Amino acid sequence: MVRKKVIILGAAGRDFHLFNTLFRTDENYDVIAFTANQIPFISDRLYPKELSGKLYPSGVKIHDESELSLLIKKHRADICILAYSDLNDVDVMHKASLANSCGADFWLVAPERTMLKSSKPVIAVCAVRTGAGKSPTSRYVAKALREMGVKTVIIRHPMPYGDLRKQIVERFETLKDLDKYKTTIEEREDYEPHIRNGFVVYAGVDYERILRQAEKEADVVIWDGGNNDTPFVKPDLMITIADPLRAGSELTYYPGETCARLADLLIINKVDSAAKSDVERVRTALEKLNPKAKIILADSVVTADNPHIIKGKSALLVEDGPTITHGNMLFGAATIAAKQYGAGEVVDAKPYAVGTVKATFEKYNISKELPAMGYNAKQIKDLETTINRADCDIVISATPTNLRHLVNSNKPIVQVSYEIKPRGNGLDEEIKKFVKRNR
Repeated sequence: MVRKKVIILGAAGRDFHLFNTLFRTDENYDVIAFTANQIPFISDRLYPKELSGKLYPSGVKIHDESELSLLIKKHRADICILAYSDLNDVDVMHKASLANSCGADFWLVAPERTMLKSSKPVIAVCAVRTGAGKSPTSRYVAKALREMGVKTVIIRHPMPYGDLRKQIVERFETLKDLDKYKTTIEEREDYEPHIRNGFVVYAGVDYERILRQAEKEADVVIWDGGNNDTPFVKPDLMITIADPLRAGSELTYYPGETCARLADLLIINKVDSAAKSDVERVRTALEKLNPKAKIILADSVVTADNPHIIKGKSALLVEDGPTITHGNMLFGAATIAAKQYGAGEVVDAKPYAVGTVKATFEKYNISKELPAMGYNAKQIKDLETTINRADCDIVISATPTNLRHLVNSNKPIVQVSYEIKPRGNGLDEEIKKFVKRNR
């Protein structure tokens, strides 16, 4: 039997999950390589034998996606599979055209084929774009369940950017666990708020093993998605967040449109910051995509831990990294906080950027804000140097992790947080119905 040769295009997340669920033990296919994109420093690694299984005793090499055409031709690959998220539909078709022109088929795998079945009820929180408000919604749902006496555990979309052998199953209960697993700033942004709220978070690489461990200590599992990806665990209730500050993206980004079509409940977030016409534009699009889903409007409430020092001060704004890089947001919560609390001049971060942070500005269309990039120690140091070089009075940081714990700043840092506030009681009623159905 001749095994079909497969290359999986990824970003250290769905690519590994797709391999684990569909190909690890299937003798009809031979996964000859992963490619990596979006996230810095994740190529030139090995998917290790501890994860790859008996068919791959030497593991599977991870290459940069820029090598894709060479890999297809060198290995005469039969199939390329796209397995990462938050891509413009046009970019998806560019990748398909490249694969086809080199002689390989191009696959998009249906989400349900890789969804694990849980023994516990599952609520999945997904989005049409990264930065739409998944994590604040997950936090809201988790707290609502706890108030009803339901023990809840969060399973977070993977971000295994280090030694994969040490990240097979990760359990976060205390802030010390963030150091234990040597987490990046991006990981801290998503795990830390849940931990501070008193919830256990699971993440890692092998989600079959992760799910089975989480089920042992949960009445309900919440899937807290990443980017605009679909869930790895089959949900009993799927919530998808849409963002009117990027109206139209619900129709033009993969797999965000899929998430909108799969949803039981659609939330249009940031209504308080968006133009009414954009909110209605998004509502109209969602009603056409998924007429059966209930639509709820919500505000994104921004607060600061030291707001009195903002007024009139020149400020450097630090935003969640993925949101303003591949998420294409022109501004985030730090910008809203600067306006809300009366900051003076907003300082452009670009002239002060150094090293890897400077390279990020060159790669992405970013306005004045500084993305909180910190995928390794060098990048965190470059972030710190950029902050300290900036000619400003204060730093307003809207990364969900506490930036003061990661950099030594020569100026005060005001920490901004943002939480979802649904309009009306529609979301609470849906959560109560879910609990009643699954008692």
